[in-house]
Amino acid sequence: MKLRLNKTLLYVIPALIGLSANAQKETATKTPGINIPFMDKSVKPGDDFFKFVNGTWLKNTEIPADKTRWGSFDELRQNTDKDALAILKEATKNPKYKSTTDQGKAIIMYKAAMDTLARNKQGIVPLTPYLAKINAVKNVKDLQKLMMETEAQGGGVGFFGIGIGADEKNSNRNVVSVGPGSLGLPDRDYYVSEDKDSKEKREKYVLHVAKMLQFLNESPEQAKANAEKILALEIQMSKPRLDRVERRDSKKQYNPTAIADLQKMLPSIDWNTYIKGIGIAKIDTIIVSQPRYMSSLQTLFTENKVDDWKAYMRWMLLRGASSQLSTTIETANWEFYGKTLTGALKQRPRHEKALQVVNGTVGEALGKLYVEKMFPAEAKAKAMKMIKNVMRAYEIRINNLTWMSAETKAKAVEKLNKLTIKIGYPDKWEDYSALEVKSPEDGGSYFQNVKNISNWRWAKDLAKLGKPVDKTEWGMSPQTVNAYYNPSYNEIVFPAAILQPPFYNYQADEAVNYGGIGGVIGHEISHGFDDQGATYNADGNLIDWWTAEDLTKFTALGGALADQYSALEPLPGTHVDGKFTLGENIGDLGGVNAAYDGLQLYLKENGNPGLIDGFTPEQRFFISWSTIWRSKMRDEALKNQVKTDPHSPGMYRAYVPIQNVDAFYSAFNIKEGDGMFVAPEKRVKIW
Repeated sequence: MKLRLNKTLLYVIPALIGLSANAQKETATKTPGINIPFMDKSVKPGDDFFKFVNGTWLKNTEIPADKTRWGSFDELRQNTDKDALAILKEATKNPKYKSTTDQGKAIIMYKAAMDTLARNKQGIVPLTPYLAKINAVKNVKDLQKLMMETEAQGGGVGFFGIGIGADEKNSNRNVVSVGPGSLGLPDRDYYVSEDKDSKEKREKYVLHVAKMLQFLNESPEQAKANAEKILALEIQMSKPRLDRVERRDSKKQYNPTAIADLQKMLPSIDWNTYIKGIGIAKIDTIIVSQPRYMSSLQTLFTENKVDDWKAYMRWMLLRGASSQLSTTIETANWEFYGKTLTGALKQRPRHEKALQVVNGTVGEALGKLYVEKMFPAEAKAKAMKMIKNVMRAYEIRINNLTWMSAETKAKAVEKLNKLTIKIGYPDKWEDYSALEVKSPEDGGSYFQNVKNISNWRWAKDLAKLGKPVDKTEWGMSPQTVNAYYNPSYNEIVFPAAILQPPFYNYQADEAVNYGGIGGVIGHEISHGFDDQGATYNADGNLIDWWTAEDLTKFTALGGALADQYSALEPLPGTHVDGKFTLGENIGDLGGVNAAYDGLQLYLKENGNPGLIDGFTPEQRFFISWSTIWRSKMRDEALKNQVKTDPHSPGMYRAYVPIQNVDAFYSAFNIKEGDGMFVAPEKRVKIW
């Protein structure tokens, strides 16, 4: 996964991978390196490697009713959540965690999210003052005033949003950026595409919005009319936006613009007043992520369809707060976003959702307790050793590339050697002392606590301006089941929760670990060298460091890989978008190659253990790789993923990258005519 911390206010970053963290704790039952009973040995590995490795698991596994997919990641994430919940509940009984402590605030957020009695009693009352302000809007001047007032509280009421973070071309400097605001559907394609699924989803979306607006005391007729207006307005706002492939292009979204020029681009907003009104000291320049979109707002504002604006803002307010209001409203919203869009059959248990609230708001407060209990020092040391070995393999691979010039190789190696590695947990924990939240016992509410957190975050962001970027910050808490690469920091980050089977298993042989966590390490390193990561230099700046000829070759190789994935059709009429998923696919391909070479370095230095469970180290490596990506998905979830998620579906990640790796063919004696066979000249070799 590639993470941009400076854009977190404007963009949602989907998850890459995850796993539980009983990290390194001894268990009574030994966890196997390879789960042989999950395999289907009646299938030849050369015909269908995914089924060979996961076939019995696929036959016997049902997706839980509250999930839209199930696999290694999901199973282990659930185990992690159990561990984190147990730690949190234990903390609630410890008198030292008073409400003023960081851990006390984590406890408060959990209790507030769990307090459905108070939420049901309040209904929509928490929204009343905000609805009154929306309803008072009579013109664009009023709209600007309202947007200024609400910007700090979670990104305002729509139209556009402001973010603060590292300058893409000077990663040590914090800058202000502006980009598109919220829409109710997950991606532009849902609004502009004429495929059957998109049209059906738009129709169902209108019905959903109409249903939800009735909670605001609109009549069914009024709600239906407003829902139609909202869809029309959101279609208008979606058309000038960058599409999902364009949004991956950092250069397209880096548009430093003088405030005077932004004023000309969107004159309906008084930008100097707006910027001052949201607490930003006078600035001369702002980064505009999507100029075409910002220009289009001028037409929208001069049309002066005030009633349409107000309907849209009421919906954005209700939608954003739905999980903090009554369970009736929360469930009604889930009916569309959970059930219709992604195919879930029932909601996640309340305590699991409450845990995610804690993780997403004061995650490091719980994370500190989590690592104390679950993450011993030796786990970090072992992980660092493997990372260094995979990096060594990566450097050798760079130097051996036949398509790249010596000049670009030197720059690539420099970037690799400057890579920052973060494992487990931050050296400096987040300080929540300035955050004020109140427990239900003290009259606090979930809704107000969330508002307080948004205001606290905004104040934190404002304080960054004029100061150097703090690159010690983490984008994920230790109990998060994921990993990421941040191009502006040129760093790879592995939260504590990642060191758990099947990704890392201290009881297993190294071949299994290199196929699991080694592949993930390689994947994250490769993000520094994927089609977008490669546009950032060793210092995390968006600066060209390629020769023109090398860049042309690299682009062609990426195109060939994109074509491989675009040919995949998980459901009739639903294709993987190879250009949209290119960065993650390069990550997988580079990752599995580097991890395999890292294993070979390890075996050379430590000896070959021979057959284990009847498989060579090389075979166990590829079996392990395919194990970590095993998954089943509901049809609606698959349709949604290919439109919104830059990762290919898990079942393809399990075997498509390795079809490009010559060692895979040698390991399983795969020949022409076998289902897995790709002709040597068509195998894509990038890193």
